[in-house]
Amino acid sequence: MIPDSKTNILYLADTLPKKYSNFYKRFEKALNNCNIHFKLLPKTKDVWAVDYMPIQIDLNKFVRFVYNPSYLQTKKLIKTISDVDAICCEIGIEPFKTDIILDGGNVTRTTNKVIMTDRVFVDNPTYERKQIIKELHELLQVDKLYFVPEQPGDFTGHSDGMVRFINENAVVINDYQREKEWFYRAFEIAIHNTGLEYIKIPYNVYDNKSNDQANGDYINYLQMENTVIIPTFGIKEDDVAVKQFETIFAGSNITTIDSNEIANDGGILNCITWNILK
Repeated sequence: MIPDSKTNILYLADTLPKKYSNFYKRFEKALNNCNIHFKLLPKTKDVWAVDYMPIQIDLNKFVRFVYNPSYLQTKKLIKTISDVDAICCEIGIEPFKTDIILDGGNVTRTTNKVIMTDRVFVDNPTYERKQIIKELHELLQVDKLYFVPEQPGDFTGHSDGMVRFINENAVVINDYQREKEWFYRAFEIAIHNTGLEYIKIPYNVYDNKSNDQANGDYINYLQMENTVIIPTFGIKEDDVAVKQFETIFAGSNITTIDSNEIANDGGILNCITWNILK
């Protein structure tokens, strides 16, 4: 697979500048300062581009999973599901299609390994567990596929706000000590069982007004070739998290952006971006 650290082309949904105009201006400035040139995906109906766009497997190979999440099934929200075929046609991509329901935000990846939550089994009840694991191995072309429990209260069931790869052998994870003990233990066991090294990052979503908000989750950063952009929220954990990332990604261009506006609606930087290699 193509890891985030190898990507050099960035796309944002064309709905982003309309829905979050102030944030978009700040983000555009941050991207320009990092010499990241970006394009807008046409005909989008929602800003969370990573979730509905295809997964890049190789330079010219993309896999399009079905974007039909359980949390968008109300009459109002189902209208926000973009026509991915139309978007891909507009930008000149012809992905391989599968009938497996899977959001891109639940595919945390490096070259030969993927971590996702067990939401994928819930969303695909017609598949037996062994069958879907086999299919995912083949579609994603990875040797290692790890599963972690989805976080209680996270309506998306995504892994990209829980764990991210630093390299082939190490990840950063949220410090979940304040979470429910059963989940904290289950998550730590799942990470331990991967055999990967891990570093804990500050995590403080506990002053948010609802579980739907992501303010205080730093792992949902944007990583591209030589650059890491970290979300900040105006809380005391900001400085600690940024210093950790500066050490972890030493040699990369590190910058920050206040991300409260988009985090209020449940997503952060990885959620709004679709970065690929060309």
